Amino acid sequence: MITGAASGFGRASAQLCAAEGAFVVLLDKDESAVQAVARGIGEAAVAMACDVSLSESVERAFAGLGRVDGLINSAGIARRLPLADQDEDGWDDVIGVNLKGVYLCSREAIRRMPPTGGSIVHISSAVALIGFRNRPVYTATKGAIVALTRNMALDYGARGIRVNCICPGFARTGLTEGLFRDPERKATVEAMHPLGRMGEPEDVGKAALFLLSDDASWITGIAMPVDGGISAGHQHDI
Repeated sequence: MITGAASGFGRASAQLCAAEGAFVVLLDKDESAVQAVARGIGEAAVAMACDVSLSESVERAFAGLGRVDGLINSAGIARRLPLADQDEDGWDDVIGVNLKGVYLCSREAIRRMPPTGGSIVHISSAVALIGFRNRPVYTATKGAIVALTRNMALDYGARGIRVNCICPGFARTGLTEGLFRDPERKATVEAMHPLGRMGEPEDVGKAALFLLSDDASWITGIAMPVDGGISAGHQHDI
């Protein structure tokens, strides 16, 4: 199961998992876009419209599934305002998708994981590890995901269910498309990453594929930066 599968990290993860032989169930609020992704993958994929912030929508998406081996919680939205300027509806929207959605989808997946265990990967963000201005609600949800990852790893380790999260840096997704339209701003953001570039969705998708796989069978409860080095600190010599 992959949420937010119509674009960005979710789409890349779906394509990579299917290429490795997984049957993938793709969830996204944008039904036409996620159906297009599924058609591109072929018989190894099925797509469903799902609003991860609504329990009835999530329950409906999981209803026909007898077994879930892995889940990638990639659905996310952002707001970029100082806290005092953030309206309550926008705050609730981001909490609903980024945090409540993780809860609802994880709950349904865990209930369907076999006795042999399973793997859950949450997509958090580098903003959960280092500070960035004007992103209070987005940062709050991504920081909460890091804490939730540890708690879930402790609660479900005895069942063989591993829970990890990835903390991407700035990558080429719908949430960052504005950065690519302004060459000067794009260059500034790229220079913030020690590796000198923004990420691609596949950079994060490959990390998610690894954490889902048996190659990561002794890894649980971690927050993995996949960020071009941005969380390592400031690289300027001052």
